[in-house]
Amino acid sequence: MERSLRVIKKREITASYIIQAAFELFAEYGIEKTSLGMISKKVGITKSSIYYHFATKEELISRTFEHIFRDHHFTAYFDTVSVNKDNFAETLINGGLNMLPSSDAEYRSTLRVLSEFTMLAERDEQFRAPLLKIQQDFVNGFVQLLSKGAEFGLIASSTIGVNAAILALLIDNLSRCKMMKMDLDYELIWEEAVRRMILREDHQ
Repeated sequence: MERSLRVIKKREITASYIIQAAFELFAEYGIEKTSLGMISKKVGITKSSIYYHFATKEELISRTFEHIFRDHHFTAYFDTVSVNKDNFAETLINGGLNMLPSSDAEYRSTLRVLSEFTMLAERDEQFRAPLLKIQQDFVNGFVQLLSKGAEFGLIASSTIGVNAAILALLIDNLSRCKMMKMDLDYELIWEEAVRRMILREDHQ
């Protein structure tokens, strides 16, 4: 029994190493140009050893996708629990700013791999469906947060749906532009977009 547990633990650790190596190579060379041979060399195992953990390259790609986006959801960035009328604008602004790429190399690598998966999703339903699910999660999250804003009298209830879509699309494009190092005032653009959705007192 003890030996069996050691084997399972070793298998899990090795699988995680393979996924991490795949992620790093996908970020550097792209998904299609990264071969199993390149991954096995980076990990320090034989190519055949990869098949012990993943039946195909497609399965490894899928597991890498799951690994990257396991914590990428709306509530990871936006505080929907303690939001109130006084901190509503700041909650929206700070959540969006938290989503923008930092100078952290791993974060930038994640965005590069995301771009790879986006291109892959254009022709592969296996990745299109989960990507759409992630995007829909953010739209739904903005809808719920803006609905609270409407309850506070800060957001026009008639524009919640379209404003939620605008914010989801805007933060996605700002992230991509920042990743490409476009010279924009990202913080100001996001803050201005949020504040334009908040009703002035004379409109309440």
